[in-house]
Amino acid sequence: MAHLDKDLTLLVLQYFNEENLKEAARTLGHESGLYFDLKYFEDIVLEGKWDETENYLSAFTKVMDNKFSIKMYFELRKQKYFEALEVNDHHKALDILLKDLKVFANGNEALFKDLSYFLIVDNIRNLKPSYGDVNSARKDLMVELKEIITHHPLLRGKLKFPIIESHNRLCYLLNQRFHSIFLISLFEVHMLHFIMFAWPSHVLRF
Repeated sequence: MAHLDKDLTLLVLQYFNEENLKEAARTLGHESGLYFDLKYFEDIVLEGKWDETENYLSAFTKVMDNKFSIKMYFELRKQKYFEALEVNDHHKALDILLKDLKVFANGNEALFKDLSYFLIVDNIRNLKPSYGDVNSARKDLMVELKEIITHHPLLRGKLKFPIIESHNRLCYLLNQRFHSIFLISLFEVHMLHFIMFAWPSHVLRF
């Protein structure tokens, strides 16, 4: 994103936030990748909306971007896997294991094998005694995710709204933007005039 466009987007984000237009601010922050709404992210994690969680996170970082991203996606998918097992939906759990968790098996075959064992037990607590109820597990997960997020290099500077002198700055940026568009249009007119009248007619052929 060009610097001018980024500044304009941040100003609009700030305006949405100041006007309490939370949905608009979150959508723009997500689509632009400029503002990570940690409160919203926490809410959907605690509600177990795993597809929505990954969709939101993917606007800022992909699975294999770095060790922080790998850890985040792994922990999210592992919790999703455990919750499918918790309700004895082994078909869904197997699907998660093969489609979502297998990507982490490269170099971690033992870990993937350990996760596979959960499919053959009646109660996941037989292999993981520390696993409490679903709500407690989600809260513990969020504590870990927050720690990762605060140190994630791709999220640095995206967890808080920037403080900008809105009105004057917005007017300045809009003037700059329109001035640039005007100069480009003026240049195109001059070039067209040069082509049509300055070049010999035999140079241009259709």
